[in-house]
Amino acid sequence: MEIVVASGKGGVGKSTITASLVQLLADKGVAAVDADAEAPNLHLLLDVKEWKEVRDIISAKSAYITDKCTQCGACDNVCIYEAIEIKDGVHRIKDYLCEGCGACRAVCPVKGAIVIEDALSGWIRIADTKHAPLVSAELDVGRPNSGKLVAEEKEIARSWVKEGRAKHIIVDSAAGIGCQVIASISGADLAILVSEPTPSSLSDLKRMYHLTKHFGVEAKLIINKDGINPTYRGLEEFSENENIEIIGRIPYDKAVPGSITSMKTLVEYAPESPSAREMVKIAEYIGGML
Repeated sequence: MEIVVASGKGGVGKSTITASLVQLLADKGVAAVDADAEAPNLHLLLDVKEWKEVRDIISAKSAYITDKCTQCGACDNVCIYEAIEIKDGVHRIKDYLCEGCGACRAVCPVKGAIVIEDALSGWIRIADTKHAPLVSAELDVGRPNSGKLVAEEKEIARSWVKEGRAKHIIVDSAAGIGCQVIASISGADLAILVSEPTPSSLSDLKRMYHLTKHFGVEAKLIINKDGINPTYRGLEEFSENENIEIIGRIPYDKAVPGSITSMKTLVEYAPESPSAREMVKIAEYIGGML
């Protein structure tokens, strides 16, 4: 089974919840995927001190200005990404802004003055944690194709299942509904949606839920930081209207930031805390589906 922990909003506790699920469901044979290529952090909570393997991923393109350039400025005029700078009277490409679209080469009057080259998109990193194998990705600065990195991660995790190294996959998705989130959800069996009891979090949750519906992925809801807004009933009303089951209510708990700063899972850091006890109940529910 492939489970993705997702939310339309950042900072709602996806990684904290994912890390605890990985620990609590370790006996079920899970593998972990950190699918937030722009800001990976699951390895911190799973106490990864050393990467077993790091792979370069070449899937981007970048322009390069050669010594044939006559400094006419045609490329600078056409670049919508403002990736071309003039330094000491010479036109140069700022790699971290270039999208490799080729517009500069198309308008350049001198053949060979601008070439489009393959560029590093980022890295895939693999580690063996004390709970489960982990595959993580990190996007290089300014590079596109975060969705491709996530898709590559998931294929690695799926290969572990085929090889018998794991039985199930838990994916820690990025915030929002962008390409890396779409890659996270694609092919999943279950989406665990995480939200806070606030209007802004509900607004983002609705976008996330519509995305899961588009891909035909069943969704369940966890309300995190429960109790910070006692009179707010927006999440409950939404779940009732859309027939989304609420499988957990994690209370606001000082143990959570403590676990993060200690780089431990919540259950490992404070097993008797109210939030950890609720995580155990959530894991038991999900474990019953595996």
